[in-house]
Amino acid sequence: MNHKKIIILIAFFFIGVVSILAIDKIYDVKILKYASDISFNKSNKLNPNIKNGIYKAAMDFAKTTTWVYDPSYYVIKYPNGDVPSGGACTDLVTRVLRKNKMDLQQLIHEDMVSNFSAYPKNWGLNKPDANIDHRRVPNIMTYFKRQHYDVSITANGKDYLPGDIVCWVLSPGINHIGIVLENQDVFHNMGPTSRIQSGFLFSYKIIGHYRLQ
Repeated sequence: MNHKKIIILIAFFFIGVVSILAIDKIYDVKILKYASDISFNKSNKLNPNIKNGIYKAAMDFAKTTTWVYDPSYYVIKYPNGDVPSGGACTDLVTRVLRKNKMDLQQLIHEDMVSNFSAYPKNWGLNKPDANIDHRRVPNIMTYFKRQHYDVSITANGKDYLPGDIVCWVLSPGINHIGIVLENQDVFHNMGPTSRIQSGFLFSYKIIGHYRLQ
């Protein structure tokens, strides 16, 4: 074998080695990326907010119950009172939170009795009313903020976790409240009935974002 053939064979050998190393490097990068993606997905599945009590109760109600929209004033028992049937957006949230041992009617009423001046006076009230105070979005927003449940309002859907509670302004003076699910879906009641509405999260201007720990 002459020197020329030996040089050609050596050159092919080195080219082959370099190619194999390059392929291994690309493969390693892909494996690392895949492992990172898997870790990200696992962390999402393990995130306690994905299947927290609020999210679970919202999904359970959505699958089993439909409430006709009814914002009417009712005289109800206290505490743990509820309207006869149906209800408004606030009643849906109240029922979901009661499944998590949190009675908004009692909590808001007690806080208003002690701190009435901290709450909105949109309805000309001069004292708390346990029949209706917890059924008004601005009162819920005030209570949540006083409890430091408020988190940032952003335009990034990833900042809104399943189980978060969000408030919107539908039109001047008309506010709304609902519970975030996954993929920007929301469980709420804005008529004609309670339901899961796909991709509703950014349909209106968000004025409140709350995470109850």
